[in-house]
Amino acid sequence: MTEAPTRDGLPKGFRSAELGWPELDRIPHPPHRIPLLGDVVGVNRRTPLQDSLRYARELGPVFRRKAFGKEFVFVWGTRHAADLADESRFAKHVGLGIANLRPVAGDGLFTAYNHEPNWQLAHDVLAPGFSREAMAGYHPVMLAVARRLTEHWDRAAATGRAVDVPGDMTKLTLETIARTGFGHDFGSFERSRPHPFVTAMVGTLAYAQRLNSVPFPLAPLLLRSASRRNAADIAYLNRTVDELVRARRAAGSGDGDLLDRMLETAHPETGERLEPRNVRRQVITFLVAGHETTSGALSFALHYLSRHPEVAARARAEVDRVWGDAAEPAYEQVARLRYVRRVLDESLRLWPTAPAFAREAREDTVLAGEHPMRRGAWALVLTPMLHRDPEVWGADAERFDPDRFEAQAVRSRAPHTFKPFGTGARACIGRQFALHEATLVLGLLLRRYELRPDPAYRLRVTERLTLMPEELRLHPERRTPVREPASDLRCPVPGAGD
Repeated sequence: MTEAPTRDGLPKGFRSAELGWPELDRIPHPPHRIPLLGDVVGVNRRTPLQDSLRYARELGPVFRRKAFGKEFVFVWGTRHAADLADESRFAKHVGLGIANLRPVAGDGLFTAYNHEPNWQLAHDVLAPGFSREAMAGYHPVMLAVARRLTEHWDRAAATGRAVDVPGDMTKLTLETIARTGFGHDFGSFERSRPHPFVTAMVGTLAYAQRLNSVPFPLAPLLLRSASRRNAADIAYLNRTVDELVRARRAAGSGDGDLLDRMLETAHPETGERLEPRNVRRQVITFLVAGHETTSGALSFALHYLSRHPEVAARARAEVDRVWGDAAEPAYEQVARLRYVRRVLDESLRLWPTAPAFAREAREDTVLAGEHPMRRGAWALVLTPMLHRDPEVWGADAERFDPDRFEAQAVRSRAPHTFKPFGTGARACIGRQFALHEATLVLGLLLRRYELRPDPAYRLRVTERLTLMPEELRLHPERRTPVREPASDLRCPVPGAGD
């Protein structure tokens, strides 16, 4: 059953694929489909994305899966993904996993439906916060947070201890977005355990993922205790953000950061301002999305650098050459790390940490000239498979090779073949922030350490809507000598709190 249409005429909420794909029977599905249960043979509820990648290899560029009466269409072929990127015919679809986050993020930038006016209002108000001028202003804070990471890694290196890469990258990226965007210090590196905000955030993401694998009528029964925990997690996230906003209002203003823009900036044309509830939702969206995906990207990149010493040596040589003997890099010097950026892009190709995005038809249309779609029909683009399409990336698409992103190679590829940040008007607003932060951090770590892997480690990927290497540990070893900064730039942060 579909929900009532929205103001733009498109139905809102989940629509099973048979409602929107007139020739659904032409689309292949896994063998051994079971009545009522669907395609559940041989799948793991903890790894739905990786199960879908396996089926993608077997079934081709457009396929479908059915679970508990819900039919999903998946797309990964280059032609099909490029067609879905056509903004005149397709728009973002808030898919089931993303919709499961609406109890916490509501009509924030990431989870808003297209018809909700606060999406465009927030986008227009906040976009200047990611201008080049704004990014240059964030750079010193990024350096100060990175210094807290290297102090932590220096202590591990001095004692020969391994570091928890995903855990430390999560601390780093949370502190970076909290301090640059909201003038808040969570004190993550001073804690022996993750900050409760991170625990609550991971809980909400895991709960949203789990909802996808439980029949809807049975969810209240099967997830009763998990639902209570999720409600408590959401309440904690809301309280934390409300206190952060109250502190800013009491202080008067910050230094023109994202929170100042949310509280004080009117839309340049309409004069509208974000309402208090939407401010909370936008802050939560940025704190969660602004650090979870970047921490995963850094973790995968560090894994590949540790496993490919020739790549690490080449990247390190570039850092040494570009940054020279400067104590810390200037903002402009980060963009000159072109090979380090290729390492990051190649890591995002193999494991885009936001591993899928959904697109819905604005009108009756035919996908890539092959599959009819009714208005409102949607498909899920499997980004890791799009990034492995052998027609684009070659027969060795599983191999880690940063030179795939050499300038000439990029120019020779068709558009819409590399999509780690989504597509179109609803693509990630913080893309340049994340890329600058991640390139800076990789450069700093390469300059300071040799990265020694555990020889027994084999990459395993944890799924909680986003992707992260599981239990990745590295042994950092100090290079000699590394010039220390002349002074400590860790100035007090306006609104900093516990």
